[in-house]
Amino acid sequence: NRALDDCKKPEAFKRLLFGFCFFHAIVQDRRKFGPIGWNIPYEFTTEDLVVCRRQLKLFLDNYTDVPYKVLNYLGAQTNYGGRVTDDKDKRLIQYILETYITDKLVQGGSAYSFSASGTYHCPDAQDQAGFLDFIKQLPLIPAPEVFGLHEN
Repeated sequence: NRALDDCKKPEAFKRLLFGFCFFHAIVQDRRKFGPIGWNIPYEFTTEDLVVCRRQLKLFLDNYTDVPYKVLNYLGAQTNYGGRVTDDKDKRLIQYILETYITDKLVQGGSAYSFSASGTYHCPDAQDQAGFLDFIKQLPLIPAPEVFGLHEN
């Protein structure tokens, strides 16, 4: 909980960190779809997420406005994207991250959905327990829509 509030912009930090965490889960799980998920299976690590979290805090603490373009570039092209070699996968990872790291998430909160059904979104939680409660109620078997795939 201390880490969630240890930022000059705690509301934006919580929502964008959830966005990065959700993104991390998505890019990891897309591997199970084989070449439909990624043309090449990449080994993304927890350290990729940790670096994004640190950069997020650094930028939120030191800038008046949230630098979404910078966060998206660093996340998709450097932190995670440094492993991505296929040109189509590079475009895909950028597109996926832009779904989660956006002003729409910070301004809209739980009203901004990561999926068409609205099932997948950032909760308006204030602490770690609130985020965990939300995650526990998500479907055990995620719908293809959360991965940006069609259900057929």
